[in-house]
Amino acid sequence: MSSETTYGIGEGPATRVSLSLSEGTAEAIRARVGKREFSAFIAEAVERELRGQVLDEYLADYESRKGPVSGQARQRARQVFDEVFAEEDAWPAAG
Repeated sequence: MSSETTYGIGEGPATRVSLSLSEGTAEAIRARVGKREFSAFIAEAVERELRGQVLDEYLADYESRKGPVSGQARQRARQVFDEVFAEEDAWPAAG
């Protein structure tokens, strides 16, 4: 019996991958976080991007079904996200 585990964004054991970056980008990362934190910086950046894409897709789907979201609703959603993720210490507060 094969048990296949599915992990969410930011979950599961670390896995080694090969990544190519421009030298300028790599140097800027090293200068900002140091050589030892390079992988963690990349992982966090990719996780933020993926989460942002998921949220963008959800918002586009919602708006296609219900119409545009008002500025007031967007502000309330930002407050809710900030509160929830601050409690979980998972995502940085929206800016």
